[in-house]
Amino acid sequence: MGFKTGIVGLPNVGKSTLFNALTRTAAAQAANFPFCTIEPNVGEVAVPDARLDTLAKIAASKQIIPTRMTFVDIAGLVKGASKGEGLGNQFLANIRECDAIAHVLRCFEDGDVTHVEGRVNPVEDAETIETELMLADMESIEKRLQGLTRKVRGGDKEAIAQERLLKAALAALEQGQPARTVEVDAEDRKAWAMLQLLTSKPILYVCNVAEDEAATGNAHSDAVAKMAAEQGAASVVISARIEEEISQLDADEADMFLEELGLQEAGLDRLIRAGYELLGLQTYFTVGPKEARAWTIRAGTLAPQAAGVIHGDFERGFIRAETIAYDDFTALGGEQGAKDAGKMRVEGKSYLVKDGDVLHFLFNA
Repeated sequence: MGFKTGIVGLPNVGKSTLFNALTRTAAAQAANFPFCTIEPNVGEVAVPDARLDTLAKIAASKQIIPTRMTFVDIAGLVKGASKGEGLGNQFLANIRECDAIAHVLRCFEDGDVTHVEGRVNPVEDAETIETELMLADMESIEKRLQGLTRKVRGGDKEAIAQERLLKAALAALEQGQPARTVEVDAEDRKAWAMLQLLTSKPILYVCNVAEDEAATGNAHSDAVAKMAAEQGAASVVISARIEEEISQLDADEADMFLEELGLQEAGLDRLIRAGYELLGLQTYFTVGPKEARAWTIRAGTLAPQAAGVIHGDFERGFIRAETIAYDDFTALGGEQGAKDAGKMRVEGKSYLVKDGDVLHFLFNA
């Protein structure tokens, strides 16, 4: 199950530098020049989870396979993108395909790196991009409403439902609110997601600060955190330059480097986890002597659908799931210990998989 987070930002905010660190590659050329990233760079990163290493150690697994998230580095946006300025049209098409947006904001002062607007004000930068996305959504909705007119007149139920959702989104946008502020009923959620509105996507603000402010943040990142809290969005403080340096070190050197900077963990790990939470994702594990593996599901997934993430046959032929909670598995020394203590449960089709469950599926081939 691939979940994509699009990394966006105005030119020269450190977006491509951050992407390089995320994917541990130098694929994105972070030259000091607007629009240097023309094709979206796609990179898959492992989701850090210490639980997986613990499980592998207990089960003496030969291989460890973490779950992954996809990040897409999307070419720099400028004012007027909704009208095709800069790389606007391309930007909008690429972002539409993402599940969430990580919006990199420049929260550092550096005379050598030009700001496209000639000043550092991350809250205004965030508003610039949000405005462009809102304008693009409004234009898209108005076109779609025109296209639905005939079907609505003919009494097409699907068209009527779509029109109702589009009008709800348009009403919010006209009041200066993104589509994600619209309250959507459970039965409408699938149809709502299919509208693919840019401002309906969850957003994570990434405050890119100078190296010496990575542990504490600064006044700029504090202002972004306040804005995020007001919007019900999330924010993380990160130094893209530090992350780029860490990505080129081995694990022990990286730990020492972080300690010297007064950091508990890499900003990269915090960013991936925040993206994971933003999308409402959770992890379950399959553990054996051959491999210990993490799998991604959305919160609220039932056992058969969770099995389907491994293979469609597992979902179609699902019989039951043998389930051990992570805490029981680790405290009792693995599967056998959990079985002996009566902590292995046999769950059926209606079982709601919990974060950290260690599962073994039985199915008809």
